[in-house]
Amino acid sequence: MNSARDARTAIVGAGLGGLVCARILQQHGRRVTVFEREASADARLQGGSLDLHADTGQAALRAAGLLDRFRALARPEGEEWRVLDFADAALLAHQGPPATGSGRPEIDRGQLRGLLLDSLTEGTVRWDRAVRGATPLADGTCRLLLGDGTAEDFDLVVGADGAWSRVRPALSPAVPRYTGVTFVETGFDDCDTRHPDLARLVGNGTMLAKGVGRSLVAQRNSNGHIRAYIALRAPQDWHVAAGIDLGDQQAVRTHLLGMFDGWDESLRYILRHGDSGLVNRSLSVLPAPHTWQHAPGVTLLGDAAHLMPPVGLGANLAMLDGSELAHALVAESSVDDAVRAYESIMLPRSNEAAINSAQGLDRLVPAAVLTT
Repeated sequence: MNSARDARTAIVGAGLGGLVCARILQQHGRRVTVFEREASADARLQGGSLDLHADTGQAALRAAGLLDRFRALARPEGEEWRVLDFADAALLAHQGPPATGSGRPEIDRGQLRGLLLDSLTEGTVRWDRAVRGATPLADGTCRLLLGDGTAEDFDLVVGADGAWSRVRPALSPAVPRYTGVTFVETGFDDCDTRHPDLARLVGNGTMLAKGVGRSLVAQRNSNGHIRAYIALRAPQDWHVAAGIDLGDQQAVRTHLLGMFDGWDESLRYILRHGDSGLVNRSLSVLPAPHTWQHAPGVTLLGDAAHLMPPVGLGANLAMLDGSELAHALVAESSVDDAVRAYESIMLPRSNEAAINSAQGLDRLVPAAVLTT
């Protein structure tokens, strides 16, 4: 069996889970290379704000020796939640951050990724190196097939490459399926000055207003930015059925305003006045439970292993996956024993989380009138 101590590990994908895994492996003197198809760390925006849970995301950062650096960047005030009535924007529920400061502080995804990247040895991440697949070999290693037609062999290949993972087919035929919910995303810059009424409506954290089959979510990020999501229960090609070109921003706005007819104008402001374009994001998930027959030399973490709706669990679980896989590789004598130990914990945990996140999406975008 391949020794875990001397293992050559390849992590595919420079997302949060893969970077946590790489950081902890390097802390213990292990060899690791991260392959990332993006050209650089700044190739694209990294998404909105994340709340890191004490027993998952924060636990992973503690294991990586980065919890204090996270706390220096985090926004405890971002834990505030406001639920508004869609018809008149009246406050229905309000939850402020915990007085103890021991809850789930928010941090921009890009800031958190930057913190993790800065913690790695220079050259750990190979940028602009797309991966097209992985093939387990008879000797227990795995061949990583690169986009340029070359290949490299490793003792372990970790698929941390998200929803449409190129590593997953080495273990599982599963492909993501549409949830029936689409988010249309937009954003507001310098909100306290340029969009003061919306800033007051959102507060320091997250604002939610929901009706049947549609909701509005707005979330304060750092640097005065608000990121907003127009959530719809609709066919994945809803815009095609409506005869709308997604590139025609005004047509999309007009159609969405019609869908939110009867909503308070202070909430409809989100549909009318975004500074960034309206971006259509259909939400997909992997089947639950998503399991596979263990194969030497390859495993998955994060969305590649358990793609769920974005209701606050995914990033936290990916980071915990990365931490636990790295620690297994340090604790076990062989790579295969380490991967088996990791998968025996991760797979049942992710199934439970997938069920919870599906229920969370149903609460976020109700399919019918909710009754108590």
